Amino acid sequence: MTDAASLADRVREGELRLHELEAHADADVAAEARRLLVEEQSGASLDAVGNYGFPAEIADTAIENMIGAIQVPMGVAGPVTVNGAAVSAEKYLPLATTEGALLASVNRGCSVINAAGGATARVLKSGMTRAPVFRVADVAEAEALVSWTRDNFEKLKDAAEETTNHGELLDVTPYVVGNSVYLRFRYDTKDAMGMNMATIATEAACDVVEDETTGSLVALSGNLCTDKKPAAINAVEGRGRSVSADVRIPREIVEERLHTTPEAVAELNTRKNLIGSAKAASLGFNAHVANVVAAMFLATGQDEAQVVEGANAITTADVQDGDLYVSVSLASLEVGTVGGGTKLPTQSEGLDILGIRGGGDPAGSNADALAECIAVGSLAGELSLLSALASRHLSSAHAELGR
Repeated sequence: MTDAASLADRVREGELRLHELEAHADADVAAEARRLLVEEQSGASLDAVGNYGFPAEIADTAIENMIGAIQVPMGVAGPVTVNGAAVSAEKYLPLATTEGALLASVNRGCSVINAAGGATARVLKSGMTRAPVFRVADVAEAEALVSWTRDNFEKLKDAAEETTNHGELLDVTPYVVGNSVYLRFRYDTKDAMGMNMATIATEAACDVVEDETTGSLVALSGNLCTDKKPAAINAVEGRGRSVSADVRIPREIVEERLHTTPEAVAELNTRKNLIGSAKAASLGFNAHVANVVAAMFLATGQDEAQVVEGANAITTADVQDGDLYVSVSLASLEVGTVGGGTKLPTQSEGLDILGIRGGGDPAGSNADALAECIAVGSLAGELSLLSALASRHLSSAHAELGR
């Protein structure tokens, strides 16, 4: 069996490259050899990075050139009552973060939501997108390609779905800019987040487009998807799950537990989250939805870069018969309970806390449930922060917690 030191020597001698080590030793030895090389080059000690609690081969589809693992503190907020279509139960919410006071804030929001009878949540739209761009000669050819696409959806559907056992092509929406044609493919990817599934399926469909039209594929992703970037199209059309959560909190609970009034919270939300965000030309009309999305993404093995789209949310608040109504709507929350980082041990346990590891029955129900839980967690975070601002307790709360 090759040891790490000799493996590192072969890299120094130019016989092997870093990414080739797993072909000559098991994954843990390969990771150790890389640590030796990095320590030598950087002068850093990687003892903590090398102290991880799972066989390295488990991570083979999640990372390349592995040297170890980081540890992010993970806590829970709640339990909170989630009245969803995919999940209707009291749940602890797992959150992993290094931001002090975040868990305390979300936990306070969960407590108030529970006192009001729980929060309602629903997934309103679902579909992972991939949008290739084709080159044509001119706008006449662009129109012909658009017309062909609309007339031949079944051909595209058949080609795309031959590549997957689970994905389903829902629609293809064309967009034209001069002699560039973008086709935004949208898929039902069930319990997978589905980005890889959508990419592979779309490539097969693009072959059909090129065979039967004058279009020439320039890129499998033309950025109209839109993945891991702020984009208005995701705010309007959605990507992944479009999910909303709301709660109505009796006035006495607002006054006694949040130390403010429904009117103060509603006014603050309008002036901060709506008007302030509009003046800033923000795509996120919310207080800090990214905090909860990021923390629950890390805790459950989601693609952390897609927090960009996940934070694409609008928070509303108004007074209804003297009570406080608050909602949060996340337009493009890309989540899954199978594949990617969800199979890693600690992330799997995060999903187990919610009771939604793996595929759901029916297919897609577990990912829907995760979206509903993240929406309720986001609602709790919004409620708590808005109330802290309305009561002018934000800085004192951070000071009290020593942050």
